[in-house]
Amino acid sequence: MSEAVNVQAPLPRLVLVGRPNVGKSTLFNRLTGTRAALVADFVGLTRDRQYGTGRHDDKSFVVIDTGGLMPESSEPLAALAEDQARLALAEADHVLFLVDGRVGRHPSDEAIGQFLRRLGKPVTLLVNKAEGQTRTAIGADFYALGLGEPRAISAQHGDGIGILLDELLQPFEQFPEAPPDADGRIRVAIVGRPNVGKSTLINRLLGEERMLAADLPGTTRDAIEVPFEVEGRAFTLIDTAGVRRRARVSEVIEKFSIAKTLDAIERAHVVIAVVDAHDDIGDQDARLIGMVAQRGRALLLAVNKWDGLDDGEREQVRYQVDLKLPFLDFAPLHYISARHGSGVGVLMREVVEVADATMKDLPTPALTRELEHAVARHSPPAVVGRRIKLRYAHQGGRNPIRIIVHGNQTDRVPNAYKRYLANHFREVFKLKGVPLLVEFKTGDNPFKHKVNVLTPRQVKKKKRLMARVKGRR
Repeated sequence: MSEAVNVQAPLPRLVLVGRPNVGKSTLFNRLTGTRAALVADFVGLTRDRQYGTGRHDDKSFVVIDTGGLMPESSEPLAALAEDQARLALAEADHVLFLVDGRVGRHPSDEAIGQFLRRLGKPVTLLVNKAEGQTRTAIGADFYALGLGEPRAISAQHGDGIGILLDELLQPFEQFPEAPPDADGRIRVAIVGRPNVGKSTLINRLLGEERMLAADLPGTTRDAIEVPFEVEGRAFTLIDTAGVRRRARVSEVIEKFSIAKTLDAIERAHVVIAVVDAHDDIGDQDARLIGMVAQRGRALLLAVNKWDGLDDGEREQVRYQVDLKLPFLDFAPLHYISARHGSGVGVLMREVVEVADATMKDLPTPALTRELEHAVARHSPPAVVGRRIKLRYAHQGGRNPIRIIVHGNQTDRVPNAYKRYLANHFREVFKLKGVPLLVEFKTGDNPFKHKVNVLTPRQVKKKKRLMARVKGRR
């Protein structure tokens, strides 16, 4: 068995900076495809700093929102604000500097621009909320920041975002949905808060003290890959740094581990989310696991340190899981003891099943047939008196499994009906542990712009009908 190696983070980092209320959070949600409830405000590297992952065409990337920078007028960048920005900007591949096109150039914009020019990182100046303004007007106001040509965008409506991402991601290599490694190995990432037993679980699986495990949070500070085999299947286990609460993150080296944890999730086929049975399941656990589900990665939940709890304590843990993680109805739940090994064998057998499920091929005829069965059992609701028609479905990708449903008025399908279809497909095709991504497309009518040219016979018939109608009047 080869030695563990450090994961080389493949995803480009896009860092958003700017003063408050220029639309950074809106752009963050636009780039990551999330809503406010799924925003990954991981670990509070600084107050209001947010980490997320996005995807454009076949390329994935990490987005980091640094929060609002508001330099004091007497001191262009206060020491604290400069430290906060530097923590994120140090790992940036490209900086997106947002300004407000409605307000115009602000003194704080000039101070931040001066700081970014000294930084030496590639910077793109984005003029947000610039709807209705001419390119000349925008350039005249913001060229003075000395950061090149300003780009007009609308974070709220998405104007200019696609072209922007095409240009920003062009230098980076294609990053398709993760297939098995070249040697056929399935990648399994172990994620969770610090000190929940991630490294202990990997040591138990390997049967040796390969990972440094101590009763101290933050022992693992990088994503570590370890080859592993079980039941004749080859895996790569990825031990990630713990994602801790924002108030407890202090060391810069630990703060840089968060983006690598996101990389590990993006590159994994299966994710084992570990929580501590002796500690309450908190918002940090829910956000981290929600990020895994949002990225469509196959998921298992392992409640560790289950040994030693009495019946009342175990019932309280089950209640906490149901209360804090209601969106995990698709994920297998395991109560284990990584230190003593109880439940670990069953967990890994299910990892094999889940890995097979997320790499499964779904034939188009079978998907379309099950779509028809689902619609016959429970049809989508009518919208403005018109019935939504779902015609056929096909698979759009694996890991994550995407199912594309074609029909009419699909943009009006309610979220509840989307969940119904996802649950139906998951049950029928036995996709255990897979958070299906069901997407909808409305087909264009190929004849909507064509004029129906009548034949001479049809023209004569039309004239006779019109004459008959006029005669009745």
